[in-house]
Amino acid sequence: MDLVAQNRPLTELRGIGPFIEKQIWRWIEKHPRPSEGVPAIRRDFISLAEARQLLATKSGWSKRLRGDLQMHTQWSDGSGTIAEMADAAKERSYEYIAITDHSKGLKIAGGIDERSLRKQGAEITKINEAASKAGGKPFVLRSIEMNLNPRGEGDMSRTSLLALDLVLGSFHSSLRTPEDQTARYLAALRNPNIQILAHPRGRIYNYRIGLKADWPRVFAEATKLDKALEIDCYPDRQDLNIDLLKVAREHGTRISLGTDAHHPGQLEFIELGLAAALQANIPAQRIVNFMPILELKSWVQQIQDRSARKR
Repeated sequence: MDLVAQNRPLTELRGIGPFIEKQIWRWIEKHPRPSEGVPAIRRDFISLAEARQLLATKSGWSKRLRGDLQMHTQWSDGSGTIAEMADAAKERSYEYIAITDHSKGLKIAGGIDERSLRKQGAEITKINEAASKAGGKPFVLRSIEMNLNPRGEGDMSRTSLLALDLVLGSFHSSLRTPEDQTARYLAALRNPNIQILAHPRGRIYNYRIGLKADWPRVFAEATKLDKALEIDCYPDRQDLNIDLLKVAREHGTRISLGTDAHHPGQLEFIELGLAAALQANIPAQRIVNFMPILELKSWVQQIQDRSARKR
């Protein structure tokens, strides 16, 4: 912007020729509205720079964050180990993280079965024991991102899921259908084994627009069941998006933040979710990741107890 202020040619910048200079000047002189001319498949995404700029206006917001509730490791399609993810979380002063590798139905992502889940649990126990001796943080929650079919049914045994600290459910199939999917969402939320519905719309930047539903009805059901919907903070997902988060706020729905990190360096994506929740004015008390770990575990237990009474 120094060149603009000094009215110097932008061609002084490396890689900028006369044509690009003309386009830049046109943009500067008539700044477009954020969504003007942007296809829906690329709309309502923010950059990390924008997120950080927003978070800087309310520094106390980020300080409330206690952990990250979606990430993947070498047990499925991630590239980091559980220990490496925990070390990265420790650098961020997290109280806890949830290791949510994919379940067996998602073979393309190396989903794990019940036996592997038990083995992973044993590894997590050892990591938590070592962390306890070294100060106790972060606590690694035994979790999973369970694959849900269009009927809201999962692919793991209830017994194996009850042994976990947290269960996310998510759709990975039939994500391009143009028909209303309200029934699918209601079925998923009523699945007794999950507490969080992850990347609900299934949208991906410039690739898939995501599912349609009667969202007020979906959020009302989630609130009734005291379950959470997620902001998947991965840059090309950002799902839920800000517009839907505002609807969630109106219904008092709990919101969970998960980076969907597949590498330790991706934990920074949490800032996208924090910024989206802040921009949508989600109350702090409705954000799952702002709970202390004992409160988080109590919330999960209450959902499990209610589900058990209905069986």
